[in-house]
Amino acid sequence: MLLRWWRRLTAMRTAIILLFLLALAAVPGSLLPQRSLSRTSVNRYFEENPDLAPVLDRLYLFDVFSSPWFAAVYLLLFISLIGCVVPRAMEHARALRTPPPPAPRNLLRLPDSGRLDSALAPGAALDAVEEELRVRRFRVVRRETAHGPELSAEKGYLKETGNLLFHLSLLALLLGLAGGKLWGYEGSILVTEGQGFCNTFQQYDTYSAGPLVDSADLNSLCVDLDQFRAEYEEDLTAASFTADIRYGEPAGEDRARTIGVNDPLRIDGDRVYVTGHGFSPTFTVTLPDGTAFTDVSAPFLPTDQQTLASEGALKLPDLGAGQEEQLALEGFFAPTGLMQGGLLTSVDPRPLAPQVAIFAYQGYLGLDSGLPQSVYSLDASQIERGRLTEVGAANLSVGESLDLPDGTRVTFTGYKEFAAMQYSHDPGQLWVLGASIALLAGLLGLLLLRRERVFARAEPAAAGGGTVLSIASLTRGGGESRPRFTALTDDLQDALATAASRTATYPEVPSRD
Repeated sequence: MLLRWWRRLTAMRTAIILLFLLALAAVPGSLLPQRSLSRTSVNRYFEENPDLAPVLDRLYLFDVFSSPWFAAVYLLLFISLIGCVVPRAMEHARALRTPPPPAPRNLLRLPDSGRLDSALAPGAALDAVEEELRVRRFRVVRRETAHGPELSAEKGYLKETGNLLFHLSLLALLLGLAGGKLWGYEGSILVTEGQGFCNTFQQYDTYSAGPLVDSADLNSLCVDLDQFRAEYEEDLTAASFTADIRYGEPAGEDRARTIGVNDPLRIDGDRVYVTGHGFSPTFTVTLPDGTAFTDVSAPFLPTDQQTLASEGALKLPDLGAGQEEQLALEGFFAPTGLMQGGLLTSVDPRPLAPQVAIFAYQGYLGLDSGLPQSVYSLDASQIERGRLTEVGAANLSVGESLDLPDGTRVTFTGYKEFAAMQYSHDPGQLWVLGASIALLAGLLGLLLLRRERVFARAEPAAAGGGTVLSIASLTRGGGESRPRFTALTDDLQDALATAASRTATYPEVPSRD
């Protein structure tokens, strides 16, 4: 029973079915938001689909690539490929050392067969055929049989080699992908101009790592964002994003580099990508006693990718010893602001006329409560419980201010741009690249090469001397075999005629002994 199930599992048909199932299982991972990529998107999906989302979550459809059923298909595909390819590779290795088989007794019964007449002796005729076949890169074996001298020739072993290389490369590709997931990690963070980050998981907004990654394994690297530039086409679609950065070890010398969306920083196998951008409006907060906090800012997340209209919050828990209540600003930033129906909106992603609509709150922010909260929005529960009270609201252009009842002044001073950066470590990327190249080479060999055998037997002519050659061939794959056999017999006939003319021109001198 076990042997029968093992044979079914290691059959090539099963491997193909499992590969199809693996591709099918990956479809939900591209259609639904994944927690490993964006928890915010998953939470938004739960809010928009409160009835459907819990059902999908129980099926692991928000964690497809770490789900038990995806891992099961992946593991079964590994076992199937190993059990299928390894025995075939051993069999192919034995076949490479095995000479071509003897010619069938009745050559002329094969579909591609025929006779050739030659004035040469049987041995000399086979010599001419052998020479022509070796020019065509056939392996040739001569034999003496009861039916007369014959030869067997074979080529196209690289077709089976390409087949095995394709499947072995597929297995190596899957191993490389699995290794990258087990030992790889990636983190994402929003970095405002003039700020930076170091490669520690505590600094990332979102961080995911393989089960075999330890926090001490993270490479020591820090990145500072000096300037971000975005260029747009006439229809306001993005043309290019570039970021001028400085990077290096914490105690080492910084190096400058400009990176883009498709031009990441690559260092020691790690990569730093630019995945998006937005704006961080800046404010100056002046307290009643005259203490000023200048150019305080926080990233506002885009809600409209066409116009980069953004929403966010700026939390100021430590304004000074004499300030009992904490301050927070929540609002809407428009790179090119325009009032429509009494509401501020943005009509252009370029910062041509930046404006901000803010609501000011004072009270307790709850940052030291021990409960997690988003850094990009206020905790609504604090407002509902009355711990945060709205004390002012205004639409501001650059240079305009909002005065709060306690005498605090909030001035909108401008903006900085931020870049969404992703730090990725994937130790299997070179393995995957090499496996992909080998897979393509194996596929080309599998599709373009042909397995071909040629047999020839020489018999003396019934009358008049000379030789009658029986020729036959077997071809597997690569199209019609009859035209190829016709072209081969024409070349062999020319080779026999050439050899016969050489023999007639330079007759063999008999020995005097």
